[in-house]
Amino acid sequence: MREVWGRVVRLLAADDPETGRLVRLLLSLILAWSLVAAEPDRVPALLWSALGVSMACWLAFVLLDGRFPRVAVAALAAGSAVSAAVSGSDEPAPTVFVFAMLLLFAAHMTPSMAAIAAVTVTDLVLMIGSLLWWEQSRSAIVVRGTVVILTVLFALQRRQYRQAQHDRARAMALDERTRIARELHDVLAHSLGALGVQLEVAEAMLTERGDVEGAVARVRRARALAREGLVEARSAVAALREDVPPLPDALSVLVAEHRRDHEVPAELRTTGTRRPITPAAEVCLLRTAREALTNAAKHAPGEPVTVEIGYGEGAVRLVVRNPYASAGPSSGHGLQGMRERLALAGGTLSAGPSRGLWEVRAEVPE
Repeated sequence: MREVWGRVVRLLAADDPETGRLVRLLLSLILAWSLVAAEPDRVPALLWSALGVSMACWLAFVLLDGRFPRVAVAALAAGSAVSAAVSGSDEPAPTVFVFAMLLLFAAHMTPSMAAIAAVTVTDLVLMIGSLLWWEQSRSAIVVRGTVVILTVLFALQRRQYRQAQHDRARAMALDERTRIARELHDVLAHSLGALGVQLEVAEAMLTERGDVEGAVARVRRARALAREGLVEARSAVAALREDVPPLPDALSVLVAEHRRDHEVPAELRTTGTRRPITPAAEVCLLRTAREALTNAAKHAPGEPVTVEIGYGEGAVRLVVRNPYASAGPSSGHGLQGMRERLALAGGTLSAGPSRGLWEVRAEVPE
């Protein structure tokens, strides 16, 4: 019994609070109660027929909304119109049907605003005509018309709120997808770039020098890089936020790996007073440095690289310099990904030739 109740609670918790199963169940009970409470002697056959049609439309909506939402809301609109046409009688059941069905129709996400306006006007006209036919007072016409308008406005407000929530969730999902794409690019560009260099050197050692031991060492390093890249790729796919060491320490490891993997001079310089910065700024600068080093190895192989981290007033600056290659950097997604990542942290990026060197300069606020 406890397990069944737990499933019911989870089902209701995951449901739409505006037009979901619980709301439909409550409205179904209210509509059924209004039919049961009607006095048969006071209800003419025409009124009973209209209520029967409206109830059938309501049941059609409940049964069809999951698979055929347009047909379902059309049935809902038809049922509200039929009820409005007989709502001028003294029996409260038709009025209950009108308000319940019109409320759910206006709150539903399927019909357009034009359709909601058309159904509301149609129901108002039919209701006013029915009230005049049954010779109801002008005050009753004004009160019911006002309540109908207020009901629709309330439903539209709730619909607008839900639409805003949906758009916000969609925007967050797109941002997360963009972030994962950047992380995947960084991981693959770094890992596969270094892996390719190791395999090229191993091939040269085997074919040109006959250095089997050196080639085996390179292959082992390539295998280690592949393993590390796979681990990082899985982390990026899972969108996990990994903890990173302090920025200077992480940059020192990155520069040492670049020096070892590519056998080029690589130096890290630190200026200013070292101090903690936000995790977002640390991750942005570290990823930028990794991308810049990957580009340096690709477009200026064998050339020295200098990485400089500077702590200024209210900002931290990263500069990566290497000799300028005649081919220049590729027009891939690396620079664009760096700019997007830094922009999310409020930072800026510039890249281009400077005094005979290719310079990548990134700056983020603390």
